[in-house]
Amino acid sequence: MRFDKRKNDEIRTVRITRNYLKYPHGSVLIEFGDTKVICTAIVEEKVPQFLKGSGQGWITAEYNMLPGANAQRKQRDITKLKLDGRSAEIQRLVGRSLRSVTQLEKLGERTIWIDCDVIQADGGTRVASITGSYIALYDAISYLINAELLKENPIQYHMAAVSVGIVDNEPMVDLCYAEDSKAIADMNVVMTEQGNYIEIQATGEARPITEVEMDQLLLMSKNAIMQIIQIQKQVLELKS
Repeated sequence: MRFDKRKNDEIRTVRITRNYLKYPHGSVLIEFGDTKVICTAIVEEKVPQFLKGSGQGWITAEYNMLPGANAQRKQRDITKLKLDGRSAEIQRLVGRSLRSVTQLEKLGERTIWIDCDVIQADGGTRVASITGSYIALYDAISYLINAELLKENPIQYHMAAVSVGIVDNEPMVDLCYAEDSKAIADMNVVMTEQGNYIEIQATGEARPITEVEMDQLLLMSKNAIMQIIQIQKQVLELKS
């Protein structure tokens, strides 16, 4: 029996609230169980220096965990005068994931800034950030289309992410913190609706992951991601 009495292949309740904030072009509150992340998308009518004159747009992300997100206060990065290594890794992952499903040449020379702020952490903050940011990005693109700044949607594929791991020698999906903290191995999977992988991050913490276990974790993650994508589509009021 899992910590919260779920089956091994059962994800937590996923809730997505669109238009959560007034000013961004796209904003959502996404909840994976007790993990809560605010994801926003803001359009800026310019691109980084290396893309000027290319006709291509850019999507970039920043990730932050607020001091009250954990049981013990997390120090703000600004007080250390440098970005936390974990935060830097996650925001690069979010940006890569969103760019991989978007035709940047159709975005025009503009940047979409994605900001992910974890307001409550209970495991899986990076996969929740990716999943929520996709909705925020979709809404920002819709804003550009409605404003007649874009003729077509440059997003090619639906995409989501989930965590999986091995706890007490059992493969499990969507680990909460109590499970993740004692996981023998853990993995984060980002995938499109077509079942194509965007990124896989896998680590054997206490021992290596066997080939059989890897196959189980990948199948478990695929099934979970397909469920999450259906939730995204329901929120966006799109047909399955």
